[in-house]
Amino acid sequence: MGSKIRKIVVFDTTLRDGEQSPGASMNIKEKMEVARQLARLGVDVMEAGFPVSSPGDFEAVKAVADMNLGPVVAGLARAKEIDIKTAGKAVGKKGRIHTFIATSPIHMEKKLRMAPPDVIKAAVNAVKYARTFTKDVEFSCEDAGRTDWGFMVEIVAAVIEAGAKTINIPDTVGYCTPWEFAEQIRYLKENCPNIDKAIISVHCHNDLGMSVANSLAAIRAGAGQVECTINGLGERAGNASLEEIVMNLKVRRDFYQADTNIKTKEIFKTSRLVSQVTGIRVQPNKAIVGMNAFAHEAGIHQDGVIKERATYEIMTSESVGWKGESMVMGKHSGRNAFNKRMEALGYKLDKQELERAFDRFKRLCDKKKVVYDEDLAAIVDDEIFSGNMLWELDYQNTNSGTETIPTATVRLKKGKEMFLDSGTGDGPVDAAFKAIERIVGQPFNLNEYALEAVTGGKDALGSVRVRVTSGGKTAVGRGASTDVITASIKAYLSAINNILLQKEIKAKKNGV
Repeated sequence: MGSKIRKIVVFDTTLRDGEQSPGASMNIKEKMEVARQLARLGVDVMEAGFPVSSPGDFEAVKAVADMNLGPVVAGLARAKEIDIKTAGKAVGKKGRIHTFIATSPIHMEKKLRMAPPDVIKAAVNAVKYARTFTKDVEFSCEDAGRTDWGFMVEIVAAVIEAGAKTINIPDTVGYCTPWEFAEQIRYLKENCPNIDKAIISVHCHNDLGMSVANSLAAIRAGAGQVECTINGLGERAGNASLEEIVMNLKVRRDFYQADTNIKTKEIFKTSRLVSQVTGIRVQPNKAIVGMNAFAHEAGIHQDGVIKERATYEIMTSESVGWKGESMVMGKHSGRNAFNKRMEALGYKLDKQELERAFDRFKRLCDKKKVVYDEDLAAIVDDEIFSGNMLWELDYQNTNSGTETIPTATVRLKKGKEMFLDSGTGDGPVDAAFKAIERIVGQPFNLNEYALEAVTGGKDALGSVRVRVTSGGKTAVGRGASTDVITASIKAYLSAINNILLQKEIKAKKNGV
């Protein structure tokens, strides 16, 4: 096949749609770190958030845009002036405004309560208004998978005429099959009179496990941009997985006649960074980045791989940056080696952050004989990315047993002041949380609590992730320590601090 290889634009929405995955919220520092790694990975566009959704999301999108990392930074906006104006301020003139409106009959009737002509008018006005902020405007037909194809052509032609440069056809609810989705893209190409003035994009969800297959079918049918997330993160069952799409195009370049600008050796590192930052682990049998993706246990497979890797491996682990094992560091490792290892894991720390992380690393070395990559990632997440700490743990002591009422004494630091109190509970962790609430002076609801060992061994770091709510605000907190109670307290404080800061920002905005 001698036809020209097409370059597919990779639109990564890990920082927006991926973050909407339950429990995957990121603070500004975390978003900035993931954005840096996405730039190293080579994505063409990164959707950094939904600026109008909260002051924090606006600041995060603006912070990512201000870094000028290379990829185009996009902000999501409904077809409303306030959304578009806020997104425009966040991404700037070099950025992209990604505006959308629902186009399926059920969405127009039940959600929007708008007639089709009014939906077209709103879409056109949104694109025209977005063009006053930036020339790079993308328009999405929300729930395109269930949209009438004739109406789709009508609204797409209208928004292209209004100035949209990218047209996104999302399978918002993961309803489509690869065959019909490909036909929908072909229909759009053949029947929209001005489609040659825009790039067709696709954004597929995984409710029926078809997101990657649908995306690849659309690329075969002529789509020029694919929207995806690292590890397939996203609402409900998630989005199309970036690594799976990219490696399908790379390995089967002969079939798809398409490729991307992604630096595939950065894939594994990016996957692990996103997993660590969000607290959502990658399943072992996950394609491309799962720990078992290149493992061979069956004897016949092992024999074949020993004789010739290509017998059972269609790509190498090295091609996606997987080295097969963690780097081991210990108490004799110096600051320079530590910094180099952090950079290799995808973290770029400033001088102050490096000192804090290195100090924590040395303290961990006194408790553990060997420190693995997973431990280092947990240290950075706990020490650097935990956000602004209004309240910090200074001291904790717990007492529990089969015949003892669990009690906890906790001393917290706020600025230069120290606060000490005690509590009882169903166990030492619950007792510690009660003591914290007494100090802070308000109750919080613990909705989720997850504890796991970062690595194997009796001296493994314990990583705790919690979801906490209070007064309509929700926050996720994470903490790590060789002592699981300390890790739990750190995670709880991280979430509480996040909620208190949200309330503080809202109070300032309202002039309270």
